[in-house]
Amino acid sequence: MKLSFKKLGKGPALIIVHGLYGSSDNWLTIAKELSNNFEVFIIDQRNHGNSPHASTHSYLDLKEDLLEFMNDQHIEKAILIGHSMGGKTVMFFALDYPERVNSLLVVDIAPKNYSKISDYAPQTIDHSSIVKAMQNFDLSPYKNRTDIDRKLAETITDKRIRQFLLKNLKRDENKQFIWKLNIKIISEYLSEIMDGIEEDQYKDRKGNSSFPVLFIKGAKSNYISDDDHNIIRSFFPRAEITTIPNAGHWVHSEQAKLLIKTIEYFVLD
Repeated sequence: MKLSFKKLGKGPALIIVHGLYGSSDNWLTIAKELSNNFEVFIIDQRNHGNSPHASTHSYLDLKEDLLEFMNDQHIEKAILIGHSMGGKTVMFFALDYPERVNSLLVVDIAPKNYSKISDYAPQTIDHSSIVKAMQNFDLSPYKNRTDIDRKLAETITDKRIRQFLLKNLKRDENKQFIWKLNIKIISEYLSEIMDGIEEDQYKDRKGNSSFPVLFIKGAKSNYISDDDHNIIRSFFPRAEITTIPNAGHWVHSEQAKLLIKTIEYFVLD
């Protein structure tokens, strides 16, 4: 899979991997700031942004896409930053290819399974409802984003989530709105996207990482709880865990400057 990407700056390689419904564009502001010290690559994962659509969307696919990207760009080792689904991508990658990782930074996601109802808290995003709403939304009658937003509000009441999703709109050759996302495949693979890292699968590699690891939690998000510290450190025993105040799950949009400072402090220290 040849991923779409943007490259900025010069220095040690740093790769940013977005989350579900996201794209490289969501991280452009942060990438520009980090490009003062790094050669920053922001990628679109498969079935997102401007990258190709594919018939599968497992973490096996996503981590191998990342490996192919690094090989194509002749990146021997990189600092990896991943948010949400992208955080799991870089976790899987780091466990399978630790020799290709300089540092690992995971933003607001843990290695656990998020598909169980008992895992959901009020602050946790109900992805199944979002995907169903997008999949069932007939965009063809709509001529502008305002009307789409108004209709989407009937099923997705959170304005911030809607604004984030609407960034995935584009027009086709007939000037009609379509989703950039391959929402059909994302729907089919949603349970795998929500899945965690199987401890038995990686029991021989747990605790073997030789690179620094930082997990970054949004203070208003329940994606990383105090109970998750044990599972995080079972895979990455050197992991540090820090919290960004006044931020929910989308830390990079809610507290961009503080996130940049946190990243630079960790990798430049």
